[in-house]
Amino acid sequence: MYELHNCLRSVFYATLIPGTILLSWLTGLVGLRSLQACMLIFLLVFVAFPIVFRYSVTLQRGILFLTFIKYPKGLDLTKPETVGLYATRNFYITVKDHDEDEDGVRIGVWHVLPRNAVRRFKRELDVEAAIAQEPLQPQEIGPGDGEQELREMSPVIRSEFPTVLPENEQLFYERLLRLSGGTVVLYLHGNTASRGSGHRSDVYKLLRNLNYHVFTFDYRGYGDSDPVPPTEEGVVRDAMMVFEYIANITSNPIVIWGHSLGTGVATHLCAKLANLRERGPRGVILESPFTNIREEILNHPFARMFKHMPWFDYTVSRPMYENLLRFESDIHITAFPQPIMIIHAEDDKVVPFHLGYRLYRIALDGRSRRWGPVEFHRFGSGKHYGHKYLCRAPELPGLVRQFVQSYRDAVY
Repeated sequence: MYELHNCLRSVFYATLIPGTILLSWLTGLVGLRSLQACMLIFLLVFVAFPIVFRYSVTLQRGILFLTFIKYPKGLDLTKPETVGLYATRNFYITVKDHDEDEDGVRIGVWHVLPRNAVRRFKRELDVEAAIAQEPLQPQEIGPGDGEQELREMSPVIRSEFPTVLPENEQLFYERLLRLSGGTVVLYLHGNTASRGSGHRSDVYKLLRNLNYHVFTFDYRGYGDSDPVPPTEEGVVRDAMMVFEYIANITSNPIVIWGHSLGTGVATHLCAKLANLRERGPRGVILESPFTNIREEILNHPFARMFKHMPWFDYTVSRPMYENLLRFESDIHITAFPQPIMIIHAEDDKVVPFHLGYRLYRIALDGRSRRWGPVEFHRFGSGKHYGHKYLCRAPELPGLVRQFVQSYRDAVY
């Protein structure tokens, strides 16, 4: 009975649009030429395009990663101060996809210093004017701030770096990163634009004001990273190399924060680190996550007019899965032991709220009881945070600080 119902529903949706067009012509509402034009549009949009999509890996990657969408226009990523991120180092890491890869892929990275370090070395960094223009931030000194170590080591560091110049910038930033007592957040952004787009910069500033070091980067194909067509394995490899760069410099706790598509990168990265028995993060924050790409595409607004067509799975969902564009967070989230915090807005139209909550339930049911806990925080639709602006929630800094303090010294 269920199969018959699905069959009838598929027939209905497949014939609804052309049937409506034909009925309009039979009743005289449209002329013959209008009928022909409408039928041609239907065939092109609902039949030809899905067929082309099925057989074009390039198109599949383009729709998933949206690297062609760039904003804000004219942004110089070598100058983070143009988006209000003073005391931020821009640099590049070369990612080799395999041992025989001689050239590798160059990706652009930012290292945002924590606020307490910036204020202590504002003269050496030449950012006194920028700090003076900012409103005062409430300082909540606690575990993970590295305040005591900064205070004790400041005279030594000042003697080593009386002025921070391009020639010694790397040494200075890595020197501060090595100071014990701090916390590092690696931010993995979603698709479209670059590491410098507005809502992402707001997250970095939030984390900076919590006195965390922040690392963010552009996957291959994004921003000023090499224009290499991204793949799931490729972007996870990019994230792995940045994580390893941080881990090789400091023993301080690292927290991974993924947003949207970045949550798929984050869970895949953590699962891979666990499988390799490599050092992993101390905690994982997933903002607006989904279960897997198949379900995300089915629930995305762009798929609304296609998903009821009986050939949708065959021409759209299944080909992406076959071409390893999966981002199966529902599988990866059960493969690593670190604590997880999921945050999601109820009015998220890009990644529907129910997908994030479903991932939470999967984590609760599928992870070992000996592993780190999983927590879920919903943000009401009346707040209008949507998909990008949870960083504006006044309670978010407290939630993040509590999560980091609870697990920064815990090893699972």
